Amino acid sequence: MALKVQVFFDYVCPYCFLAEGPLNEAVAELDGEVAVEWMPFELRPYPTPTLEPEGDYLQSGWRQSVYPMAERMGVHIVLPRVSPQPYTRLAFEGAIAARDQDKAHAYNHRMFTAFFQDELDIGDADVLSDCAAEIGLDKKNFRAALEDGLHRQECEEQLRLGRDKLAINSVPTFVIDNRLGIPGLVPKDALVSVFRDQLAAAAE
Repeated sequence: MALKVQVFFDYVCPYCFLAEGPLNEAVAELDGEVAVEWMPFELRPYPTPTLEPEGDYLQSGWRQSVYPMAERMGVHIVLPRVSPQPYTRLAFEGAIAARDQDKAHAYNHRMFTAFFQDELDIGDADVLSDCAAEIGLDKKNFRAALEDGLHRQECEEQLRLGRDKLAINSVPTFVIDNRLGIPGLVPKDALVSVFRDQLAAAAE
């Protein structure tokens, strides 16, 4: 049985985008032994004000941490000029629609690139629908699911899992087999080591 890894994340967190590559590499190295599920976690749920990219907090954080880290990793990333930053609840509802069509990972990657490379407003239903169509989802049905709130309840249940049950307070956080939580951006080799240890423990 594959090791279950849940990654709690937010689409507006640059470290979550940067974490995607090392995680994919670790999963590929273990060749089918790890099953990954990306789980929503809103850093600033409505009505909490979201951050403004022109503010000192984001400007200094990106200059001192995000940009140097991304350069070392070889990842193209920019501080999006969308101001204020979008709420991500609707994008997370879209992720469930994508999951139901076996497009979850493609959708998550497109959300990251849409925001951190194309500087699109991923809180806008039109933007989300266009991105969904790009990865092969039916644009009309996807947009209808957002408008009708088809996945709203399930999305809220997923959000409560991280917020209330697991008491997660930062992203990305890796939760392995519902028990081991690892916060932060973890290098590929470290992930492989942890995953192998957990697989070995489960086999005992």
